[in-house]
Amino acid sequence: MEFDPQISEYVTDTFEDSKGNFWFGTISDGIARYDGKKLAYLTTKDGLPSDRVIGIIEDNNGIYWLKTGEGLTKYDGKRFTNYSVNDDFNSNSISTLFIDSNDNFWIGTWGGVYKFDGKTFEPFPLPYPEVSTPINKDTKNWITEIMEDLAGNIWFGRDGYGICKYDGESFTHLLKKDGLHSNYITDIEMDNEGNFWIGTRVAEKDNPDPGKRFGKGGVNKLIGNNIQSFPEITAFNKEDVHEIFKDRSGKLWINTLRDGVYQYDGKTFKRFDVSIPIMSMMHDQKGNFWLGGAGGLFRINPNGEVINVTRSGPWE
Repeated sequence: MEFDPQISEYVTDTFEDSKGNFWFGTISDGIARYDGKKLAYLTTKDGLPSDRVIGIIEDNNGIYWLKTGEGLTKYDGKRFTNYSVNDDFNSNSISTLFIDSNDNFWIGTWGGVYKFDGKTFEPFPLPYPEVSTPINKDTKNWITEIMEDLAGNIWFGRDGYGICKYDGESFTHLLKKDGLHSNYITDIEMDNEGNFWIGTRVAEKDNPDPGKRFGKGGVNKLIGNNIQSFPEITAFNKEDVHEIFKDRSGKLWINTLRDGVYQYDGKTFKRFDVSIPIMSMMHDQKGNFWLGGAGGLFRINPNGEVINVTRSGPWE
């Protein structure tokens, strides 16, 4: 029987552009594009600075911007233009990229935050709040998420220092002592009611003692100044939750490390049995839901069926 390989061993991003093309970031195979007819890969041989592509976004001019392991890359559909963020490894390892409502580029890296004007990168230092939990020196400057709320505030998720909100003049912090499960933030998503859903990981997993790697992590919901949790779902309280995604209909999708993926319709949670750690989610124009992660690419059809999509499909 002929072996049908996965899209990649690690699918870091799933994205549908304005033309209906699908893009899949990978850890070691560059970026893959499916145009409705065939799957093709773009790698360092085509001009990428690295075959580690964490994600891709499209700006208002139809230009693609890629987060790579060696800086920021612009792709105009024909050629790549590569930008070095700074002269250190951590700053060139991009974890998140966001274009705000004023078309400002915010770059989140393992070495902190940068603003990008199209040519140069300007460091945007965040203050360090006092925290009681131990800090992993290797990830203390890691920015895991950047997003904008309805009032134009910019929110930064951090690994060890909780959430930092910037209103254009000053910074405020949201931490474990305020009610979050953990100061180790993985994702922030805003629902249709303007509430914030916050994914965290278990800080204690960094403990060198295997017997002490247990603590709180999972999902919190911020309503105004009130932080809620969901004790009825064990994985939302004692495990890592790396991705929270709002689909086209406003439903929220929450991945868990070992308990599959949950869909929330505003009233109830529905669980889907997906057996891999999820790194990215996408809801396409046809209503299919895509999941990329450690182990390949999966699709949840509108009828709820979970399908593994390999290099040969099935795409429909």
